[in-house]
Amino acid sequence: MVTPAKPRLFAYELPGGWKLLAGATDADNDYLSTRLARPNDWWFHADSVPGSHVLLRSKDSEEPSRETLRQAAAVAAYHSKARNAGTVPVHCTRARYVSKPRGVKTGTVNVSRGTVLKVRPDISFATRVRADIDAEIGSNQRSG
Repeated sequence: MVTPAKPRLFAYELPGGWKLLAGATDADNDYLSTRLARPNDWWFHADSVPGSHVLLRSKDSEEPSRETLRQAAAVAAYHSKARNAGTVPVHCTRARYVSKPRGVKTGTVNVSRGTVLKVRPDISFATRVRADIDAEIGSNQRSG
């Protein structure tokens, strides 16, 4: 039996202590969006171009500001094929509205509702941190 590879995720911390995760491959995007995401997390993906699924971890005591959502969207734009574009439309929704249809290609999901933010690709405000997949899995099982 082949053991699946551990997901490769980019992890960032945004101002205000918000945690952000981005998938590195289609399989990582699948894992992030369908297994790791909690219903109240925020989900982002650049519109109409290949790119990472990005997850902004929700906090029990606080909603993200519009600026925090825009920063998360900018990271999603940065981790897409539109990285060098001026302005990129990015889908933004709660993870509960993201689902994977049966039989579709790895990394493909449906989004049933949400909004589109137009942002410039950027990660300059984000601090890259080590992605601790085991801790993410544990926190997901406790709170999901």
